[in-house]
Formats: sequence, structure tokens, C-alpha cells
Amino acid sequence: MKIGALKESFEGEARVSITPSSSLHLQKLGHEVFIESGAGARAGFSDEDYAAAGVTVEATAASLLAAVDVVARVRPPSESEIGQMREGQTLISFFYPAQNSELLEAARQQGITAIAMDMVPRISRAQKMDALSSMANIAGYRSVIEAANNFGRFFTGQVTAAGKVPPARVLVVGAGVAGLAAIGASVSLGAQVYAFDVRPEVAEQIESMGAEFVFLDFEEQAQDGAATGGYAAPSSPEFREKQLEKFRELAPQMDIVITTALIPGRDAPKLWTKDMVEAMKRGSVIVDLAAEKGGNCDLTVPDER
Repeated sequence: MKIGALKESFEGEARVSITPSSSLHLQKLGHEVFIESGAGARAGFSDEDYAAAGVTVEATAASLLAAVDVVARVRPPSESEIGQMREGQTLISFFYPAQNSELLEAARQQGITAIAMDMVPRISRAQKMDALSSMANIAGYRSVIEAANNFGRFFTGQVTAAGKVPPARVLVVGAGVAGLAAIGASVSLGAQVYAFDVRPEVAEQIESMGAEFVFLDFEEQAQDGAATGGYAAPSSPEFREKQLEKFRELAPQMDIVITTALIPGRDAPKLWTKDMVEAMKRGSVIVDLAAEKGGNCDLTVPDER
């Protein structure tokens, strides 16, 4: 089978669906691997790296699409790319079929088999294919590195001859895969970490990592996150008000807030409001991992600081 990776056309996308090392695994299975020229450049892989790994480098997307049976990419394809594919080809990507119904229909009419990596269920059997969780894990870790880089003080407390500096206080909103990765990175850097999630059953995980779970005094029975495919279920208006009330109480105390609340296919819930931002100390940092879907913070502007 011939498998090829297209260059990503989405603005700012640095990932590539096949790397020189992953191509070696595919070749061991007996497949031929192709790559569009320049596809790996933003991820740090040159065409020469691919050629050295035995990958055929195609000059254009059209020549790659003509040569392969399976097309791999990270983002959903454009309609023009779907139009260039031929009947019987297979496309593997984060397709988001529920949000891209017209693109899905175009693929169906073209006779293309589309495999949506975003639809892989979050269950143990499918763990090796759960690419969304892999990306979330990296994003959670990176959010802490970005926060540290933009924070004027230290994460860990410092005791010096001239006096002492308290540890940074970090609040992580949402303890899914990204949130747990952010908690782990913050704790390892010596911060005092607090975490909130609408699923009370994750409290044990949070506390086992050395963070403090933020409890809400609320009577409503919380829905098990497993019932929504491993994601937190949307909250009732009453629960949300209690949640925002707690965040308003915490805002003046926190140095860093990392928000991770996002369910694929939905707009990000607004959890950190303008008045909470204004209540925070000067020099505080907010990292909003839901920025691409509107952000958890009222003042978030995607791709801007």
C-alpha cells in the first residue's frame, strides 16, 4: 500500500502527519511512504530527512495524491484537496465530521473513505489510536512552560539570605488529559497548585498528583464524565453560577490560571469572566487552551497575547 502525507495548509499549523521515524514503522509493515515537499519543515524535518528514511518526496500535492492509496493529514482537508482525490482512496485526519457535514458529503460523492481520528472513542482498547489525548497531553505541559515564560517570578518558593519568595499559586480549570498534564508540570516546578473539574470523581487523581481539589458546595448530582465519552458534561445554569462564584473568590489569590475546558465540536464555555481578570494581581498570567474555539476567558483573542 502507498501512504502519503500532505503539507498542512491551515495557518499556523506546524504538525505533520508522518515523520521520518514513523515512516520507518510503516515501511517495516511493507508499505511505501510518500511526502509532499516541505510538509515537515515547520515540524523540524527537512525533505532530506525523509529521503534518508526511504520516503519518496513529491514536489506537489497533486503529484502526491496521484501516487498514493492512503492520504494522511492533521487538519481537515480543503474542498479542493477532496476534489483532487480519486474514488477508492482513503483519507485519515482529524476530520470532525459533525462540524464538516458538507466536506463529508463531498468525500462521499467522490467515493473516498474518510477516517476521522477525532472520533476514536476514549476507551482502553482504543488507547493507541487516541491522537486527541496525545495532543492534549502535550498542550497541557506546554501551557505551563508558556505560563512560566510570561510570569515575572518563580514557580517554586525561594529562601535567600535577603528574604523569601512564596511559591506561585496555579489554578488549573478542567482536569481532563490536558489539565492533568498541566497539574503535573506545575507541581514538578514547585508551584502551589489548585484544580477544578465538574466531575467530583477526578478529585482523587488531582490530589494524588500533589494538587488541591477545589470543591463546590452544591447539591446537584454530577453526571459521570464517562457518559459523555470521557469529557465533562455541560453544567446546569445553577451549577455554573456556583462555579463562577467560586472562581471570583479565587481570582485575587491566583498568580497563574490555565483553562482547559473544551468538548470537541462545541464552543468553549466561558468560565473566566472579565471581572475575574480585573480582580487578579498585576503580573498574573492566564493560558487559555480553548482559544481556538472562542476561549474559556472572556478576553481571549486567538493567537494574541
